[in-house]
Amino acid sequence: MRKYIISSIFFLFITGIVVSCQNQETIDLQNYMSNGKDIYKNKCQNCHGENGEGLGQLAPPLTDSVFLKANKSRLACIIKNGANESLIVHGKEYKEKMPAFPELADIDVAQVMVYVTNSFGNKQGFVPYSQVSKDLQNCKIP
Repeated sequence: MRKYIISSIFFLFITGIVVSCQNQETIDLQNYMSNGKDIYKNKCQNCHGENGEGLGQLAPPLTDSVFLKANKSRLACIIKNGANESLIVHGKEYKEKMPAFPELADIDVAQVMVYVTNSFGNKQGFVPYSQVSKDLQNCKIP
């Protein structure tokens, strides 16, 4: 019995160390990814696909890290306000208008943005809510 108690205490101690080694950004990234995935499924997946593959000539794929990186400060605006301009993604031009999602709170936009930029082969790391909120304040509404 004593051996079992000592083993259990040791296990809990090691588990505590491992959990405490995660910094706040890692925890936030995991939370944003989880919530962002739910928002993506409800708002984006119908056009951009389950795996970010896009929808023919109508909706661009979200698998182009180059486009996402080059437009990182615009992504929040595109998600919230839609897009009424042609976009070049993977060398293809997409002219269809993307609908706006004005009902999304800034935190929702941040979470779906983090999900998209870290899924479908993209690995762009965490973007804090505060940065997304600043980006949204600088949007030019179409």
